[in-house]
Amino acid sequence: MFFKYIRSRKPAKQPVGPLDDRDTKGALKDDKVIAEKLNEFFASVFKAEDVREIPKPEPSFVGDKSEELSQIEVSLEEVLELIEKFNSNMSLGPDGIHPRVLKELKCEIVELLTMVFNLSFKSATVPNDWKIANVTPVFKKGSRGDPGNYRAVSLTSVLGKLVETIVKNKIVRHIEEHKLLRTSQHGFCKGRSCLTDLLEFFEGVNKYVDKGDPVDIVYLDFQKAFDKVPHQRLLCRLSCHGIRGKILSWIENCLKDREQRVGINGKFSEWRGVTSGIAQGSVLGPVLFNFFINDLEKGVNSEVAKFADDTKLLKIVKTKADCEELQKDLTKLSDWARKWQMKFNVGKCKVMHIGKK
Repeated sequence: MFFKYIRSRKPAKQPVGPLDDRDTKGALKDDKVIAEKLNEFFASVFKAEDVREIPKPEPSFVGDKSEELSQIEVSLEEVLELIEKFNSNMSLGPDGIHPRVLKELKCEIVELLTMVFNLSFKSATVPNDWKIANVTPVFKKGSRGDPGNYRAVSLTSVLGKLVETIVKNKIVRHIEEHKLLRTSQHGFCKGRSCLTDLLEFFEGVNKYVDKGDPVDIVYLDFQKAFDKVPHQRLLCRLSCHGIRGKILSWIENCLKDREQRVGINGKFSEWRGVTSGIAQGSVLGPVLFNFFINDLEKGVNSEVAKFADDTKLLKIVKTKADCEELQKDLTKLSDWARKWQMKFNVGKCKVMHIGKK
C-alpha cells in the first residue's frame, strides 16, 4: 500500500523517445517509426546459437526415472483456482483477451480450458497465439534518444500466462523436492529475495571486516542476459535437472517460432522473429533462467551471491596470492560464459575494496 501511494504521487510517465536518428542527425518523433526502430534494436540483440558442439553439464538431478518431471495433467479444480488468483488488471496480450473476461466467465469456460491445456501438454505443442508478444519499451536511464536505454517487456496472451503458471508451479515443486538450485541464488526463489541477497552477502562482508580482514568484492553483470540465452543449451540444462519427456518438448516448442512487435500509443511495428533468449515479462522465463545459470560458480573458491543474473564475488585479499586466486575465479566465470554463449558487460562490472590497506 505504501508503494502504491508513492506511485500515485509521482508524475505521469514520460513518453518513449524521440529517438536519435544517426542517418539524418535529427530526431525520430512518429510513434510507428520509433516502434520500428526499437524493435529493430531489440531484435539485433538476439544471438544465433552455435549448435555444432553443445556442452554436457554434470547432472544435478540424481533421482530415478519415476521422479523426473516428464508430463503434466492439470485438473479442472487447479485451473479454476488459478483463474480466481489472476490479477484482473493485468495487461492483455496481442489476442485481446482480457483477464477480467476469464474471471467473470470462469465457471462457463474452465472445462474447455482444462481440455485445451491438457491437449497442449499431451501433444507438446503451444498454440501460435501464445507465442507472440506486444513489447512495451521501458526506459531505464541515460538518454531517451538511445534505443539501448530501453528494456523490452513482453506482453503475451493471458491464456498463455495461465498455462505457463501451471508449468512453473510444477517445476518449482520439482526444485523444492530435489533441492536442485544452489543456495547462492536469491532471484525468483520461494522465501528468498533481493533483500535476503543483500542481508546474507553483507553479513559475510561485515564478518571479515570486523576481524580486520581486507576484502575484495566483484560485481558482475551479463550483457542482455535474458535476451541471449541459447535455447538448445537451456534445454540441455533442463534435462540435467530432471525435466524431460513431454514437458521438455513442450518447453522447446514454447521457445520456438516466437515473434514480437513493439507498440507505442496504439501504433505497432512489423513482427520480428525471436531467435534466442527468454521473454522478460513471461511467467516461466525467470525459473528457466535460474536453471541455466545454476552452476555458474562451480569450482569458484570465492563466496558467491546471485540475484538472477546479477552476481557478486567476495574474497579476503591480504596477499598477492589472494589476488591471483580471485583472478582465477574470474577467469573460471569468463570461461563459463564463453562455453555457454553468454557475455559479461565489462563496462558494468565493478571491483570494490574494503580495508585499510
